[in-house]
Amino acid sequence: MSKTITVIGLGAGDLEQLPLGIFRILKGAKNLFLRTEEHPVVSHFEEEGILFTSFDTIYEQHDSFEEVYQHIVENLCSQDDDIVYAVPGHPLVAERTIQLLLEKAQEADIRVEIKGGQSFLDPIFSALKIDPIEGFQLLDGTSMNRAELQLTQHVLISQVYDQFVASDVKLTLMEHLPDEYPVYIVTAAGSALEVIKKVKLYELDREVTLSNLTTVYVPPVVESEPLYHQFESLRHIIATLRGPNGCPWDKKQTHTSLKKYLLEEAYELLEAIDNEDDDHIVEELGDVLLQVMLHAQIGEDDGMFSIDDVIRELSSKMVRRHPHVFSDVNVENAEEVVQNWNEIKQEEKGERTESILDRVPNSATSLMKAHQYQKEAAKVGFDWDHVEPMWDKVFEEIREFKDEVQVSNNENKLSDEFGDILFALVNVARYYKVDSESALAQTNHKFSRRFQYIENQVNETGKPFSAFTLEQLDTFWNDAKKQGL
Repeated sequence: MSKTITVIGLGAGDLEQLPLGIFRILKGAKNLFLRTEEHPVVSHFEEEGILFTSFDTIYEQHDSFEEVYQHIVENLCSQDDDIVYAVPGHPLVAERTIQLLLEKAQEADIRVEIKGGQSFLDPIFSALKIDPIEGFQLLDGTSMNRAELQLTQHVLISQVYDQFVASDVKLTLMEHLPDEYPVYIVTAAGSALEVIKKVKLYELDREVTLSNLTTVYVPPVVESEPLYHQFESLRHIIATLRGPNGCPWDKKQTHTSLKKYLLEEAYELLEAIDNEDDDHIVEELGDVLLQVMLHAQIGEDDGMFSIDDVIRELSSKMVRRHPHVFSDVNVENAEEVVQNWNEIKQEEKGERTESILDRVPNSATSLMKAHQYQKEAAKVGFDWDHVEPMWDKVFEEIREFKDEVQVSNNENKLSDEFGDILFALVNVARYYKVDSESALAQTNHKFSRRFQYIENQVNETGKPFSAFTLEQLDTFWNDAKKQGL
């Protein structure tokens, strides 16, 4: 080994709390480096004759804490002699530089010895009078991720150095908690300088005494409503509805009985999208999600599958079918993405089905099925390259229908010919990237709005519909059009 870096922790409190062994290492160190001198113990170093070099100035040289820590580690590893590196608390508790140092030292053939020290957790638990066995979470305030938060536990957020970090922490917490939720700012726990201040969440970054000895404590959320936005809350609600003391209607539902509701909710979502009504979209997305959760809970109740299986399968599929995002596959455009997706999908399916049209679900509506049949056939080249012959086919089918009307009154033949018209029109719509199902649904909604306008106009006169001619009703219709209905 070329050299040794001895890492020690300065503990969480005063000099009197420093273990004798750690104090002796500090006293005997010829080359002592501190990540920061902002610590209660360091104020006694001068009177104890302990000399050191601090890295505090490096913090001003970089835009991110990760860059600061990398710089510190590079400096430590570049030293020619054995050195002692001291950090607040315990070296392996909430101390990013040590993890980076261990990685770097292995590459550089440098020996690292961890000598320990008291972490800040014990004095924090004592100061706040909380029992960690109830469940606690320790997070780094400089790199918080909202998805990591477990707010039903005690949450300790360390490394809240200044108001910028406190602001980020506050904004992250406010995505989950009310603005006035109580939090605690704990500074220098376990030392003579210990301060605990209770503030409202929105005031967190207004506290001026924040320092590198600051930890933010978030008490567990005991009421369920503030966490209604979290997935686990929804999962618990659905499980309760189908539980022994749940709702009689929810408990008796099956996959089959819920089918119609899933279709209804999907159409209501489409209507909200067509109306560009964001509030309604949120509501209808929730109703669709409810159907998913109910089906998943039924699967879990039957011992067949759970929502975890659904999410796992979906996540795995998304990663597999997006190698251009999660792997090293290159694509030029969206068309190549679709091509890759279909190729990967076919590989996953294994043997080909008897017909490529078998991929289209039988439960699809007729318009949807026509669109998907044409789409699948087009994948193997059974499609026109231009729209002109598609229009020719539409007019051909219309002529055939009109001819059939002239020579026959056969309902089956007329239905067959009219179906050919619709199928040909779907092909034109597909060429122009118009979804036939959505287009017809949009027109139905438009007709409903305008006809209701006609009804209102008729009702205002106090006369029955039979008192109006078609021309008069059509005038009302045109008025509705002019009003954008």
